[in-house]
Amino acid sequence: MPRLDDVANIALRVPSILVLDLLYKCDIDSFTEHLRAKNEDMLFKYKYVIWNLYYLGHLVNVVVLVLPLRHIVKLYLHILTALLLYVGHQISKDYVRGEVQYGYDGALYLDALAFNRFVTALTSQIILSTLCAFLMKTRKVWLFSTHLLPLLARLCAVPHETLLLVNSFSMVLTGVGVIMFLLSNLFVPYRLARAAYSELLQLELYRLLAVAISLWNQYAVPVLFSVFWTVLFVVQLCSYFTDVDSSGSHQGVLFFILTSVSECCATPYSLLGLAFVVSFLALGLLNLTKFYLGGYTAVLTDNVMHRGVTEGVTLLLLALQTGLLDMAALQRTFLLSIILFIVVTSTLQSMIEITDPIILALGASRNRSLWKHFRGLSMCLLLLVFPGYMAYKISQFFHMDFWLLILVSSCMLTSLQVTGTLLIYSLFMVELFRSDPIDPLDEVIYWVNAVSRVLEFVVALCVVAYGTWESLFGEWSWMGASVIIIHSYFNVWLRAQTGWRSFLLRQEAAKKINSLPRATANQLQQHNDVCAICFQDMSSAVLTYCGHFFHGNCLRKWLYVQETCPMCHQPIRPDPPPPPQSPTPGHVVGNSQASAPASRETGESCLADSMCSLADLRSFPMALIIIKNRNKQCLQLYIEA
Repeated sequence: MPRLDDVANIALRVPSILVLDLLYKCDIDSFTEHLRAKNEDMLFKYKYVIWNLYYLGHLVNVVVLVLPLRHIVKLYLHILTALLLYVGHQISKDYVRGEVQYGYDGALYLDALAFNRFVTALTSQIILSTLCAFLMKTRKVWLFSTHLLPLLARLCAVPHETLLLVNSFSMVLTGVGVIMFLLSNLFVPYRLARAAYSELLQLELYRLLAVAISLWNQYAVPVLFSVFWTVLFVVQLCSYFTDVDSSGSHQGVLFFILTSVSECCATPYSLLGLAFVVSFLALGLLNLTKFYLGGYTAVLTDNVMHRGVTEGVTLLLLALQTGLLDMAALQRTFLLSIILFIVVTSTLQSMIEITDPIILALGASRNRSLWKHFRGLSMCLLLLVFPGYMAYKISQFFHMDFWLLILVSSCMLTSLQVTGTLLIYSLFMVELFRSDPIDPLDEVIYWVNAVSRVLEFVVALCVVAYGTWESLFGEWSWMGASVIIIHSYFNVWLRAQTGWRSFLLRQEAAKKINSLPRATANQLQQHNDVCAICFQDMSSAVLTYCGHFFHGNCLRKWLYVQETCPMCHQPIRPDPPPPPQSPTPGHVVGNSQASAPASRETGESCLADSMCSLADLRSFPMALIIIKNRNKQCLQLYIEA
């Protein structure tokens, strides 16, 4: 039953994290000061005992947390058996007290009330003994039946004083049995630790990472901490609902939820659990976006950047950098709202990265499915409106300063990107209803995307500038400096390099296109062919220096990627190549003698170029028409050589 094992693997480890969370919240210093106020001698006696118990509690819970599943199951079975034994002795104790208070010590069958009480206690004790034997997987039920001794003594009509002694004897006997069992298993933790240590010694250094990943998956750490945080959050909600006079109950729903969440991230364990919960929520939202836009098949396409990891790591880093754990409850609530605002903005950015290619593909592919267009446009409308609503709500909570203005600006960039996507989609749809294509469409798309990227770059630059200012003249920390450096490299430097390289490529491509001669009407009529790039008729074309005809816009797009001719792969330069020099009369004989190998080399070169062109254009059968005549010339030269 693998599913049951997976559930048990998580459910049985959650109590250990709960106890660790409670131990972290315990203020031992305040407790020792309280003992000092009562009695100085008491503080001297119990101070080190309290601290040792505190550290021992951490150690025991960590050991239980990392135990293998079968050992955890055994541990919980023993704990449950001990609880059942305690319940059995409590039943015996209550029965003996009841008998002493009742005052009847005669035969049980002569008194109906005494007989009913005896039968009830006996049935309960038999059930408890059977359960203990079942949990310990043994048929020796008598090992767990010492709490039946007071009932047997009462059945024998012993005096009440003797009945009390028998009850005390049964409790002592059970305690001795438990102590003997603990002593017999005293070295079990040592043997487990020694076995684990010997296995670690046998591992090589390069396998430690593989072992760590295996343990991460075996213990299901993300799911484990997510379940732990969910339990904390549910308990917090129940405590708020039961407390009628709570101040949070008179606030809005959003503030109530934020307050509950902030109360559940006051320790490192709960903060880590919140990070995993946010990661899973972001993953679910992104998968829901994929399913809404592309169906079930779109969910199967996995992207490492759309797994929700970015959102969880962002929350954890921001919480550690801003000192979220050390703040009071109300301050933690407001700071957490800003952090969650940044996380939601990152999630919306990932949703745009999913939506943008789908909605543009619908416009470019001329898909006539109205339902697909409606889903794409409705998602774009949501991504257009929701960031504005978030910016409005965050401005209601806080006073607008420069740092908050940067956050709001980064959120509004999401709406700007969606606006650009909708504009490009509209251009595609307009082109769909036109008989001839829009010539400057590529330029419009480029500049729409360029405006969005420039604004993103400006916001990233402002973040770096403000972060550097705060690090130099405010509170400086290694974590803050590392975040600024990473942000500067990935979001500023690499983005600036990419944008500048793209701009230079376009500028160089435009320069090359403008330097090429335009084909005349007679040349187009003699050529009588289609563009080798788009396979459309050519009413106007540019003529490369190697003698090939292309649409100007098509060749410009090609030059954005490569700097060679699409047909013969010769470099396309802004200036025409120098004309070949004519041979002098004194070298006529030498040239004629070298004509055969030169012709052979020319033929081989032409064949190689033709094969390269065929390899590049093998997915376009109509390109064969263009290079057919050139292949004949190459073959003729090769045969003559």
